[in-house]
Amino acid sequence: MDRFVWTNGLLEMDETLVIQQRGVRLYDGEDKAKLDVGVVLLSTHRLLWRDQKNNECCICIPLSQVIFFEEQAAGIGKSAKIVIHLHPVPENKEPGPYQQSKYSYIKLSFKEHGQIEFYRRLTEEMTQKRWENTPVSQPIPTGVGTKAGRTRAVGIVGIERKLEEKRKETDKNISEAFEDLSKLMEKAKEMVEVSKSIANKIKDKQGDITEDETIRFKSYLLSMGIANPVTRETHGSGTQYHIQLARQLGDILQAPLEERGGMMALTEVYCLVNRARGMELLSPEDLVNACKMFESLKLPLRLRVFDSGVMVVQLQSHSEEEMIASALDNVSDKGSLTAEEFAKLLGLSVLLSKERLLLAEKMGHLCRDDSVEGLRFYPNLF
Repeated sequence: MDRFVWTNGLLEMDETLVIQQRGVRLYDGEDKAKLDVGVVLLSTHRLLWRDQKNNECCICIPLSQVIFFEEQAAGIGKSAKIVIHLHPVPENKEPGPYQQSKYSYIKLSFKEHGQIEFYRRLTEEMTQKRWENTPVSQPIPTGVGTKAGRTRAVGIVGIERKLEEKRKETDKNISEAFEDLSKLMEKAKEMVEVSKSIANKIKDKQGDITEDETIRFKSYLLSMGIANPVTRETHGSGTQYHIQLARQLGDILQAPLEERGGMMALTEVYCLVNRARGMELLSPEDLVNACKMFESLKLPLRLRVFDSGVMVVQLQSHSEEEMIASALDNVSDKGSLTAEEFAKLLGLSVLLSKERLLLAEKMGHLCRDDSVEGLRFYPNLF
């Protein structure tokens, strides 16, 4: 240990970091060093050790001081070690943690493993002896894009510098991404204005446009999104916002509900509406609050909650008796049905099909058989 000298932990400009390993304890021969567990670093010129808790505590020894080294296998309660045998202390040695030692070798005890790779890299460096090819007084030839004489700090300062450069690059990428997003939002608003203009022209020239052309135009508008979505920016917050939102939902959900048999799960409504709104996305809470206002505003829709907790939006004209009768007729025709089979017959989601069958069961028209094969419904003959 008396061969080690104090250092600031920075690499010289002609020195390259080869490998580092955490959780390494130093031994002065057979005795534990008075230093704590730290990080051992191998460069092309030196072997360095830095305290994990106190980065200012850093020592090093030139690789030219190494005579030979060997592995010491791990045992019961003992970590694997690398034993490094050293030349005598040079006369011009700088100050270090130990003034003198009775041992001519040190041990690196690897508490967190990694000794195999470290041993391999140390063997390579000792074989190549790169410290002889590029002594301290001569700078290493620089690569493409670097300047001669530039100091390469790879210690704590170098790590901090790399982290700072990475942070700046991340900030730059985020800024560019938001610029692209802003441009996309501007284009989206332009497209909404175009769709609004087309919608107004359809209204003005209703007699001049055939019914097929009108349907085609409306399908184009639906793919482009809602012409003028209700937002908190345009209608404020609170009750007024939810009222206007409910009215807009009443307009855009009428046709999809009729196509789906008069009922849609609230999750389906959420996906459909947000896809049409484009960039002005709607939160689940705002959607529920707006749907609760359908009946008070006397809109042709209403929010319904089944006994299971499933929430749906359905047309006011949607008859519960017709829904039960449809379930009973289909089950009677097939003899028995599962929710999946009923969903295929009606073209509905499995969730809504199951709720219809449960409703018919609740009214006493169907009965169930719940077995390992699943839930199956039969006509109630009792």
